[in-house]
Amino acid sequence: MREEFSRGRRYPEPRHPYRSEFARDRDRIIHARAFRRLEAKTQVFTTRYSDHFRNRLTHTLEVTQIARTVSTALGLNSELAEALALVHDIGHPPFGHAGERKLDQLMRAHGAGFNHNLHALRIVEQFEHRYLEFTGLNLTFEVREGIIKHSRDYDASSFPQLAEYLLDLRPPLESQLIDWVDEIAYNTADLDDAREAELLDLGLLSAAVPLFGDAYDRVNRAYPAAKKKLKFSEALKNVLNALASDLIETTAARAGEASVATVDEIRRHPQRLAGLSEPIAAQNARLKQFLVKHIYTHPFITEDRDHSVSCLERLFHLFLGKRDSMPPDHEQQALTVPRHVVVCDYIAGMTDQFLLKQYRDHFAAPPETSSWHG
Repeated sequence: MREEFSRGRRYPEPRHPYRSEFARDRDRIIHARAFRRLEAKTQVFTTRYSDHFRNRLTHTLEVTQIARTVSTALGLNSELAEALALVHDIGHPPFGHAGERKLDQLMRAHGAGFNHNLHALRIVEQFEHRYLEFTGLNLTFEVREGIIKHSRDYDASSFPQLAEYLLDLRPPLESQLIDWVDEIAYNTADLDDAREAELLDLGLLSAAVPLFGDAYDRVNRAYPAAKKKLKFSEALKNVLNALASDLIETTAARAGEASVATVDEIRRHPQRLAGLSEPIAAQNARLKQFLVKHIYTHPFITEDRDHSVSCLERLFHLFLGKRDSMPPDHEQQALTVPRHVVVCDYIAGMTDQFLLKQYRDHFAAPPETSSWHG
């Protein structure tokens, strides 16, 4: 995606003397309040037992590193890929995907819903206030498009509010890559955090996921006397390299087979071109299945998650039913916007700690769970 072919910004601005348009988008995202809040939002593991676990911000930085590497190797616009990676999780509510599912469930009772990508678009278009001449960050069309389309396509009849984003076309390759590098980042990082939490059965993982098992066997043969922790890290590095390399090679091969040479041809191609080869995709699926079965459903994870989500739900009902329970600006907004929308936006913008503090303030005492430690 060449900068000179960008569809531009919603509000025209003079060009910057020494930064490209996509570099400016990257910088605006990094300086956004919503980006800073990612530091205090859960990825998978809370900090109850360790300060070394990923949070939503450190995960985002890891996704960005992989996205820049992959896009550079493919000869794509790495500044656009970097901006898209930095913004891809900016719409996440507290408590990860569990918080997102709960907000969606609560909003469906009002004929609406919650999607973190659509919420991210509203953040960069409406909620961030940093500039005198416009509301939002005034990002380029390609970054705004990538926020909603990097992981899925949308039907124009079901999402008329997104009509400007070329819903009948594919996004550029820089955008298509983001969902894959996101998956590569969290699949490998969640294994690393699971080992840190002492939840990982190495033998079970090696048997269930040959991509890891074979990598570990090679490392173990080469360094039999090395510490187990270091052998694990080396094997995990090899898994990440294998996934990223396959993404590069498969995407390049598919683009070549499709004979696409321009962004417009990529947009008009019937399918997305970025992806993994069938053998590696199967291995990656086994890794995801292992994480779901043995990590994400572990009591260590679910105890904190379930209590935290119950706090979110109680606060939603409190704010919905009690006038003047939210800050004055939100209460003022609720006079003209449906109250359930304002409540959802307010909660979605909270960090984990702020939501739990709100719960303590409104309900006097926390639930009896160690998730409140620290």
